[in-house]
Amino acid sequence: MTTRSTRSPRRRTVIALAVVLAVLAGFIVRLVDIQIVNADDHIADSMQVALGASRTLYGTRGEIVDESGQTLAGSILLYDGVLDPKNVGPLTREAADGRRVAVPWKDVAAEIAAITGQTSEEVQKIVADALQDDPDSQFAYLKRGLTTEQYRALVDIGAPFLTFDQHPARTYPDGAVGGNLVGFMSIDGDPLAGIEQSQNDCLLATDGTLSFQKGKDGVIIPGTEVHQPAVNGGTLQLTINRDLQWYLQQLIGEQVQDMGAKRGTITVVEVKTGKIRAAAEFPSVDPNDVSAAEVENRYSHIFTDTFEPGSTFKALTGSMVLDAGGQDLSSTVVASSTETFANGARVRDAFEHEAYDYTLAGVLIDSSNAGISKFSERISPQTRFDYLQMFGIGSGSAVGFEGESNGLLYPVAQWDNQQLYNTSFGQGVTTTVPELVGAYDAIANGGLRMPLSIVESCTKADGTVITPQLPDPTQVISGGTSAKMREILENVAMQAGYAQQVEVPGYRIATKTGTGEKSNGSGGYKAGVYFTTMIGFAPADDPQYLVAVTLDEPTAVTSSSANAPAFQKAMTQVLKTYRVMPATTAPTLLAKFG
Repeated sequence: MTTRSTRSPRRRTVIALAVVLAVLAGFIVRLVDIQIVNADDHIADSMQVALGASRTLYGTRGEIVDESGQTLAGSILLYDGVLDPKNVGPLTREAADGRRVAVPWKDVAAEIAAITGQTSEEVQKIVADALQDDPDSQFAYLKRGLTTEQYRALVDIGAPFLTFDQHPARTYPDGAVGGNLVGFMSIDGDPLAGIEQSQNDCLLATDGTLSFQKGKDGVIIPGTEVHQPAVNGGTLQLTINRDLQWYLQQLIGEQVQDMGAKRGTITVVEVKTGKIRAAAEFPSVDPNDVSAAEVENRYSHIFTDTFEPGSTFKALTGSMVLDAGGQDLSSTVVASSTETFANGARVRDAFEHEAYDYTLAGVLIDSSNAGISKFSERISPQTRFDYLQMFGIGSGSAVGFEGESNGLLYPVAQWDNQQLYNTSFGQGVTTTVPELVGAYDAIANGGLRMPLSIVESCTKADGTVITPQLPDPTQVISGGTSAKMREILENVAMQAGYAQQVEVPGYRIATKTGTGEKSNGSGGYKAGVYFTTMIGFAPADDPQYLVAVTLDEPTAVTSSSANAPAFQKAMTQVLKTYRVMPATTAPTLLAKFG
């Protein structure tokens, strides 16, 4: 039996429990209202007193690699040191005896300067100038582009008024190797030249962001983070061989200095594919230190310079008359060292000689301007013009290199009496190194001119591989004409005055030289100043690689024989690099005279 005394405490317990449950239920209802039912409204209310913030998530610019995957350009992390001028001051540190001592700002500035390569006065001036412009300034660059080692050393100073912005930056492991070709970037990460600029679509990274909201106390408000991931740039593979490029840059540097030339280039092309395996220049530029190079040496002269090709064009004219003029290896012309033609034009050879009964091979061996002019009469001027266009003269190489130039080939209607003959031996027309090697590629490759290329592929961050769209090959001359011209050019290498200088033991070589006059800018030519070229391929009976060497204004030797030592060494190295087998057959010796 329950008494009054036992019922009262139990009733009080039940009432208290009911009150607690009611209060708890109220909290639960309110929590559901805040977190679920009206969550968006409450977040919006909090944003009115929140502080927005974001952080850049940097993507990494893609690598540029050579044909075997060796890095020519890559990315590293650099740091921008930022000072807070308003809060700059002495630092408190613990002394050796355990006491806390103040280190004056000028001493701190000296510690900073010793790491950054500045002077203490320069660091102090950065702060003073910022405060002069704005007494409340809290931002001034100490120095941009600090290395990881510098960053760590500066952090160890323990200055709360010194912070760092991290960002990716470009690095070129081999320095000037391929510098004119690869190009370079600005300190802000903008491509300024070369492959970096022309292939930016492949290499470009897309930065991401991490944005969030912070309350007044600086704490990130849960649920406000928005993450936009970065996308890295693609890997760009070039057709260039890095080791061959390095060797040829050293070689052309030596030849330029030995010959007292302004500059020089060596270009190597794989005959059957049109792939450029080396594009070496001197002077070059180190993309890691662009300011150390003269402005005119920061870009590729291989792709941007135009020049009169001189006697290298005689091989093109010879190919035309063999292909369309009914000529063969036994055809001849009678030519003296000076010839006056029916239209009044006069053509001179570089050396005095009596009237020779020249074969086409003899004309090219002696590099007779008069002889090739007479052969050129056996096809119409329009036919010559059409062939030059098919050879690619005046059309550019379509490689897509930034700033690439085109040669200048005037229509036949604009040829005067003299130009009618001059164009047969490379005067009155300009070309570029890529155009010229493309034309010789047709001669070497069975008459088929392959489009030149310098980009192998672009592999995007997601693994997608993109290959460049190249023009179709052009059949310029017949396979039979190509074979005859290869035979003639091999005889040039064997019988020309520089034959011993270009000989590569064990291999059959084909060559032609050209000495182009340089314009004085007013319709004439500079006296005694030339642009010299030597171009050739090997093996002559089955061409695999084509090499072109140019020198701009050589002074020690002003003729194209100045190029011979560099050509011989370059061709030798190319044949070794790609393990081309020596000849197993003997060449045919052609007669110079009928």
